Amino acid sequence: MTVSKRRKGLTVASALLGGVLVLSACSGGDDKASGGGDSSQSKVDEAAAEKTSEAQIKITPEDGSDNASINNSAAVTVSKGTLTSVKMTTSDGTEVSGQISADKKSWKPSVQLERSTTYKLAAEAKDSDGRVAHENASFSTVSPANSFIGNFTPDDGSTVGVGMPVSINFDKAITNKAAVQKGVTVSTTSGQEVACHWFNANRMDCRPEEYWKEGSTVTLKLALDGVEGAKGVYGVQQKTVTFKIGRNQVSYVDAKTKQMKITQDGKVVRTIPISAGAPENKTYEGQMVISEKFKETRMNGATVGFTDDDGKGEYDIKDVPHAMRLSTSGTFIHGNYWGAKSIFGSVNTSHGCVGLQDAKGADDPNTPGAWFFNNSMIGDVVVVQNTGDKTVAPDNGLNGWNMDWAQWKAGSAA
Repeated sequence: MTVSKRRKGLTVASALLGGVLVLSACSGGDDKASGGGDSSQSKVDEAAAEKTSEAQIKITPEDGSDNASINNSAAVTVSKGTLTSVKMTTSDGTEVSGQISADKKSWKPSVQLERSTTYKLAAEAKDSDGRVAHENASFSTVSPANSFIGNFTPDDGSTVGVGMPVSINFDKAITNKAAVQKGVTVSTTSGQEVACHWFNANRMDCRPEEYWKEGSTVTLKLALDGVEGAKGVYGVQQKTVTFKIGRNQVSYVDAKTKQMKITQDGKVVRTIPISAGAPENKTYEGQMVISEKFKETRMNGATVGFTDDDGKGEYDIKDVPHAMRLSTSGTFIHGNYWGAKSIFGSVNTSHGCVGLQDAKGADDPNTPGAWFFNNSMIGDVVVVQNTGDKTVAPDNGLNGWNMDWAQWKAGSAA
């Protein structure tokens, strides 16, 4: 028992002694230093502190970040000093251009960053005494697999007809529609209320209750950077788009009378004889918006389900003149040079399109087809009536006008 107690006491004493030795070593090596005296080490520390720059550099995002924004990342700021240099490179050494602000307090890249890219930043600054500070960071931007974009129409700076909606097609399925819609705003100088409608997880269109007011300007703002559209999938767009509304032109196709009346500001400016879909291939009814224009294009029946017994298209015309798309499924209003002039205004013969008399080569400006093409723009409305067919689906093309306002607003996630 005596020996055991003695050994235990020695062990405790050794531990205490070890603690004293460790403390002495960290504070300079003698009892005087541990008591707060002036040691050689403390003098070295004080001298180093005096030489340290007061400039404080901040790099965002933080070192090691991933899924960083391609719009708002790579910001460098400094307090208690001024920036002297900032270098940003990709992982392979390619330098990214950037600009230090006039007051030398901040820096940002002058180009948009790329997705799925690792960037390195090295910044240097000086304080008022000329002492230099350094900061380094590395981060990776969001990958395509973890991000989404919205492909939109119409284009920035374009002039379009009164029926042109804002249509956004997202490249990833959106499950958090409310958050994404909150990041999209559409306004117009006419003061019209604009509502957005989700057709599915990838498409959202926005429009007013009635056609846009002619001469107005519409602004689309995409503030989607960092917005989580689905689990782990973030937006990357930060963009403002404006487009103008042209003159008010709405054309009315009557398959019964086989005439089309073109109106501007509600007044008929011209009447053109037409040939709509034959009884076995009726043309959709409803309000349709011109979404594309082609001076000449190929039309093959096989692409829209019109095939013969051999599986070939019932028709294949490689130079259809003055074609304007009215639906995604293949409804066009276009010139027709292969039909006899006598059919226009007298009989419906097409596979579902609306045909106008025209010339091969689309080089005769005096034909009805050429006139209508030259006097139409993307976003103009063509209303098709009395065909006996169903109304075109609102999401078949840019044709949301075929949904009443209450239904339209019911499809909003806001």
